[in-house]
Amino acid sequence: MTGRLNTAQPYALGLFRIVIGLLFACHGAASLFGVLGGAAGGGTIPVGTWPGWYAAAIQLVGGALVLLGLGTRAAAFISSGSMAYAYFKVHQPEALWPMENGGEAAAIFCWSMLLIVFTGPGAFGLDRLFPSRGTSETDDEDADTKRGTAVAA
Repeated sequence: MTGRLNTAQPYALGLFRIVIGLLFACHGAASLFGVLGGAAGGGTIPVGTWPGWYAAAIQLVGGALVLLGLGTRAAAFISSGSMAYAYFKVHQPEALWPMENGGEAAAIFCWSMLLIVFTGPGAFGLDRLFPSRGTSETDDEDADTKRGTAVAA
């Protein structure tokens, strides 16, 4: 059973990345363009307002990049940091726990994006269409084989 799960791991990570990226991008689109119910309370965030408009821009662009699997680790790192900032500057001063301060989404997105930073894009990412800088695809396959994981095409 463990062997089958290890073989499916890149696909599960790829699907996780796609779902998290889509949901994150939807938050940004709602705030910037008023779609999907708009920003909190409806409507859009005025252009250039700190920190809401910049957070929404990071959500839209970072979420789209994570969704597509382009520059995944860098986009996820920046996205995770923006959600950490949102949690500690916006939500945490209201109360200690996310259930009390409305920061569940910020906390979950922060940790999900941080997980993607460390696990990589998994399968289905567009990064796989471009050669890596400094490593070859054979080196990546050898490293995955040594770890006991399969490489998804």
